[in-house]
Amino acid sequence: MILPDGYSDIPAGKIAAVVTHLEMTARPAARVDPPGTWTLRKADAPPLDWYRDLFRRVGEDWLWFSRARMSDTELAAIIRAAGIEVYALVVDGRDEGLLELDFREPGQCELVYFGVTASLIGTGAARFLMNRALERAWSRDDVHRVWVHTCTFDHPSAVAFYQRSGFRPFRRQIEVADDPRLDGTAPRTAARHVPIID
Repeated sequence: MILPDGYSDIPAGKIAAVVTHLEMTARPAARVDPPGTWTLRKADAPPLDWYRDLFRRVGEDWLWFSRARMSDTELAAIIRAAGIEVYALVVDGRDEGLLELDFREPGQCELVYFGVTASLIGTGAARFLMNRALERAWSRDDVHRVWVHTCTFDHPSAVAFYQRSGFRPFRRQIEVADDPRLDGTAPRTAARHVPIID
């Protein structure tokens, strides 16, 4: 369905975001790492409590909710699937960033989740994490496309950051969902930049 020009009402209890899909179809030039003491750790068969905690700490203020609503069985089936790689950005022995890559589609890699905790925004940690993400994504000889999506709930610099990293926008969508702050998936204090209408 194509939305008509003009305003479209969103029912109370719902949220709506503009989603931008971005891709790259060739390996970008390597970018210099910013100064910092970050490291990347692969999480093989990620423990569910660990994943949920890191997902929440990285994404709660940006209204990441899809994985938070999944049962343990559903979540495990995704993050432990063949072709999925989960990594943590480690700072001073603590996991403070999340990278999830999906290689299940032949010839492609999706950056499913990418982000750092609030205290690391603006420090260069996200650039370090993106450099590692692109190294991993393009490390397979059969990959010819890497893609990611972001939305208007995310950090306001997200699209520009992805474009500086070598991605180009190719699709835009509207996503409508139940507000996760109204069913207890996220606290009501999350994402103050997105008003609650209940």
